[in-house]
Amino acid sequence: MKLRCPGNPLDRYTSRREFFYVGLLGGLGLTLPQFLRDQARAELKNIPGHAPVAQSVIHIFLPGGIAHQESFDPKPFAPAEYRGPFGAIDTKLPGVKFSEFMKDTAQLADKMTIIRSMSHGEAAHERGTHNMFTGYRPSPALEYPSFGSIVSHELGPRNDLPPYVCVPSVPNEYANSGYLSSAYGPFALGSDPAQGDFQVRDLSLPGGVSDERFNRRRALLESVDHHFRQLEKSDALDSMDAFYQHAYKLISSQKAREAFNLKAEPDALKDEYGRSAPGQRMLLARRLVQAGVRFVSLTAGGWDHHDNLKAGIERELPPVDKALATLIRDLDRQGMLATTLVLVTSEFGRTPKINPTGGRDHWPRVFSVMMAGGGVKAGYVHGSSDSLGGEPEEDKVGVEDLATTVYNQIGINAEKEIMAPGNRPIEIVANGTVLDAILAKKAG
Repeated sequence: MKLRCPGNPLDRYTSRREFFYVGLLGGLGLTLPQFLRDQARAELKNIPGHAPVAQSVIHIFLPGGIAHQESFDPKPFAPAEYRGPFGAIDTKLPGVKFSEFMKDTAQLADKMTIIRSMSHGEAAHERGTHNMFTGYRPSPALEYPSFGSIVSHELGPRNDLPPYVCVPSVPNEYANSGYLSSAYGPFALGSDPAQGDFQVRDLSLPGGVSDERFNRRRALLESVDHHFRQLEKSDALDSMDAFYQHAYKLISSQKAREAFNLKAEPDALKDEYGRSAPGQRMLLARRLVQAGVRFVSLTAGGWDHHDNLKAGIERELPPVDKALATLIRDLDRQGMLATTLVLVTSEFGRTPKINPTGGRDHWPRVFSVMMAGGGVKAGYVHGSSDSLGGEPEEDKVGVEDLATTVYNQIGINAEKEIMAPGNRPIEIVANGTVLDAILAKKAG
């Protein structure tokens, strides 16, 4: 006998046996509402992500902890010992100011969201970096995967390209695959795009090895691998197999190799980005996402200015400002900004007050993050710090909220559980909330 009622939420319990089973749950200590709630929660944690807004993410990490006061959140009316050595300049947004060394980015403030109320409790570089690459506080019991590795795991490769690329190298141990298989780790270039002789290692055949010889070697290796795979199963073997498959695709696909060919970009555009490490790294990042890479992580500058902050900012910030502004303009010109999420983070901010050696020390209690494209609002400032830049004043944002929002934009359900070692189900992000306030409203 079938029991069916149109529109009834119990419609999936279609047989007499199943219906009676549900009725018995109360006798087992689980009420029907609890059962349905738990079922819905379990399904939510295992459903695939929704349709993405962003096709790719470019994560620009400023290692060392850039001072929010000298970048996206100056305090021009604070006392001199808090204000710092620089002035503030107007941006395209009325009433919103940036540091005077962000003149190019200031002219594009109408294309970005600035979060001025980021906060976490980790004042050590390593722990703060872990937060900003994983969305989790460090744990002695588990190594969490980076954003890029989660993207690689959930979405996989596109156009024969690695899903996750680090420019120029893996910046820290927290940018790796954590508890996931190393097959989901980043592809690192091995050399810096800013070098005149830049060439990605391992993308071309060795001298004297023709395509025909390469294919013969591949067939032989696959035969050997098949034999040993019958004898042993391990993550290392699976990871190596994935590595070889990706390597074969990269080496054999001219289109994939061409994605890394920075020489194909016109000199005028290279000059616009700046012939600096930040400039050429960001240009290559744009080229990679244009070709199909899903997640590019790069570093720019060094910002641990405990001493002589003035000299450090004057040296480091202008090339980053120039490159970042050009990246946003370039993506916009090419019609890619709407589908590319640009994320600029650092491990924490700096102390509100200038120290006796003319620097600022570590300060995780409030700092700034910039986002552009990928479905976030254009011309929006979210949250604020207090008048001295020491605490969040409005709309405090945690790293789990930022991570959840990034995943949301690229189409990943951050509440989904992934099996960690020991068959432990771990949420991609725990206790995060999508920052709906920073998201652009969909047309229609």
